[in-house]
Amino acid sequence: MLPERESYAVDIAGLKRRLPLFEVAPGLRIAVLNILGDTELVQACARALAGKLEDLEYDVLVTAEAKSIPLAHALSLATGKPYIVLRKIYKLYMGEALQAQTVSITTGQPQTLYLDEKDRHLIEGKRVVLVDDVISTGSTLKGMQKLVETAGAEVVRTGAVFTEGDPDSWRDVVSLGHLPLFKDG
Repeated sequence: MLPERESYAVDIAGLKRRLPLFEVAPGLRIAVLNILGDTELVQACARALAGKLEDLEYDVLVTAEAKSIPLAHALSLATGKPYIVLRKIYKLYMGEALQAQTVSITTGQPQTLYLDEKDRHLIEGKRVVLVDDVISTGSTLKGMQKLVETAGAEVVRTGAVFTEGDPDSWRDVVSLGHLPLFKDG
């Protein structure tokens, strides 16, 4: 039997969900959004984000592996724009991939993002929108931006389902909502 876990209620793109709270550091918990397998939510979020991006001129969507892949795919279908996935593990078929280091709040460990050789050519000289499920510390976002810019593309916007932490840090992010941090005491 699964443990009873405290959760945080949210309304995302007209749908209600309860996000479980997980401790990521002593005395600090976050509400975890896991869109994997929630097709109804992914589709609703993609439609809502597409609406918020409709007046923006851009060429390609870029996301990081893994939880935001369904969102990028659905957003690609909604906007007609192609998408690229920055991988977390290098494979031989990726050729001369570019790489950047990040530290995600959910893992707490350094990670490497890789931009596949074939995808480098797809974004070179293009206007890019970075896509993520939740932007918290911005570390993954910085790694994504570094890779895209190194490949010769311009980041013109960032879109996410939620931002988290200090809302003032994410004024330039197009999002569907904001999640608080849960501090004990």
